[in-house]
Amino acid sequence: MALFSKPNYSRVTVNRKDIPKGLWTKCPKSGEIIYNKELEQNLMVVPKSGYHFPLPAPARIDSLIDEGTWEEKDNDLVSVDPLQFRGPSSSYPEKLEQYQKKTQLKDAVLSGHGELSGIPVNLAVMDFRFLGASMGSVVGEKITRAIERGLDEKTPVIIVSTSGGARMYEGILSLMQMAKTSAALGRLAEARLPYISILTNPTMAGVMASFASLGDLIVAEPAALVGFAGPRVIKETTQQDLPPGFQTSEFLLDHGLIDQIIPRLEMKARLTHFLTAFTGRKLEETAAS
Repeated sequence: MALFSKPNYSRVTVNRKDIPKGLWTKCPKSGEIIYNKELEQNLMVVPKSGYHFPLPAPARIDSLIDEGTWEEKDNDLVSVDPLQFRGPSSSYPEKLEQYQKKTQLKDAVLSGHGELSGIPVNLAVMDFRFLGASMGSVVGEKITRAIERGLDEKTPVIIVSTSGGARMYEGILSLMQMAKTSAALGRLAEARLPYISILTNPTMAGVMASFASLGDLIVAEPAALVGFAGPRVIKETTQQDLPPGFQTSEFLLDHGLIDQIIPRLEMKARLTHFLTAFTGRKLEETAAS
């Protein structure tokens, strides 16, 4: 008989099926496990590491626009199937229906007007959950109308971009949105009305090659992937090694392609300062209103 026997630990059997799914999220940067409610209350930013998860468009609008002032516009616009596109597993209308149910959105952008710290603005916010925020005819039309409302109402325009690029289901009609949105911004510039472009992760391809890069002020969230084509395509085309992190917002800031990097939790306060400068309002007036 052993003089010192092993202690008798009680064994607790944990059944994984008893643990509810969707309660916790792992931070890709630090490995930290975050309670989802805490993450949502912090605008999907990990408190310790500062990692920015994607933020749905409705939550983004709530974080920027003063409570009770938001009025959504053009919510009746829905995509059609001009090319009668059918993929290997589903048609374009079936895809649209699937993502509309999943996201509770009509398409990949929400637009409207409201007040940001008391300053009237026209705002469009893209949502990556809807077909990778690909730019189809409805996306281009809603963004163009938001710009035109800014022109009619003499208010600043803010666009929050995220996108994987053109919507292949609509072919050339998708690419035409680049010219349409850019032309609308040209008219806004002629009227000397401010446009602020906010780049989030990721902002790529046709969106970055058009309205996302045309801001009077271009800001980005930290570590956002921003560019036109993917690194592999660029490397194969140029036959050159690419510098590390060359498509991050930090790299673009260092090379003068964007104006500032702003953490999400500071975005509204920083935009307030920019808009007071653009509109000539005093911060005291903005705070009072």
